[in-house]
Amino acid sequence: MKLIVTIPALNEAPTIADVIKEIPRSIPGIDFVEVLVIDDGSRDATVAEALGAGADYVISNRVTRGLAAAFKTALQEALSRGADIIVNTDADNHYDQTRIAELVAPILANEADITIGSRLIDDLPMKAANKYGNKVANYIMQRALGLPGVDVSTGFRAYTAEAAMRLNVLSDHTYTHETLINAIDQRLRIANVPIAARHVTRPSRLIKSISSHVARAGGVILRSFLLYRPMQVYGSIGALLLFAGALPFARFAILAANGQSQGHVQSLVIGTALSFMGGQMIITGMLALAISWNRRMIEDVLFRMKSEPGPAVRERPRLRVVHTQGLGTEREGSEAYAERSRQAA
Repeated sequence: MKLIVTIPALNEAPTIADVIKEIPRSIPGIDFVEVLVIDDGSRDATVAEALGAGADYVISNRVTRGLAAAFKTALQEALSRGADIIVNTDADNHYDQTRIAELVAPILANEADITIGSRLIDDLPMKAANKYGNKVANYIMQRALGLPGVDVSTGFRAYTAEAAMRLNVLSDHTYTHETLINAIDQRLRIANVPIAARHVTRPSRLIKSISSHVARAGGVILRSFLLYRPMQVYGSIGALLLFAGALPFARFAILAANGQSQGHVQSLVIGTALSFMGGQMIITGMLALAISWNRRMIEDVLFRMKSEPGPAVRERPRLRVVHTQGLGTEREGSEAYAERSRQAA
């Protein structure tokens, strides 16, 4: 059984070597442990540091494509190299890689398809806005998804090969919330593994400002719910509008019973408008649900295509760097690119 640890990285030369060296290369139940770094267009010595620390593969994007795209590339590249289990961690040393064995234990025991290394947020010395923003997101998502205690924003996760093939990342910002919603839609088993994280002092590469991150992450969550749980969204809104529309009708009925209906026709107008909008929302939800059945069939076809054995992946020399434009197009070998990274540093 092969486990591949994927590390998306952008200008992480100061920390990536520590992350790689901390990854255990011997785990009970695992035959091979490899490290795959996705360099998202770094302009520092990230690649050279990763190679020097023992990374088995480094895939470099010619331009910075963002965290979600880097994660998607990481899953595809790990699967193409025969990974049975994929562990994703961050290049800033936020997570404790020495505990990867604990993270994958439920998968090895066939108790989960995805495990979440939930941070102990209360113990982290984060800025108040970051800490309470994480706690609010956890509170909302845990209850919406029925995942008590799960840290929905952590990137320290493990996936079976099947789970990785079934997940589809559509966001261009962050993948953590979308993949959880998608995993539940795919009926994948999720296990929570609380693992304390480290405090990171450098500014976040993802969060440029709290307000912009909340807006973009909130948009991703909303789109994900509209895509994977349309009736939950449209049906809830429709039910609220129908309830609101019933109130003016009830008011008019009470007034009419007391002989005071004259001059209160506006209650009927408002009630009719709200009821009409509520009905429209429910119809929209039903149409979206019908479309989602077609999406499920397409996803099943994609999974079957990914599962089919293709041409054997040719052996790649250890410590080889593949410089890519898009996904998987080889541009230059390890020696030349590593030398340029050292010179740039």
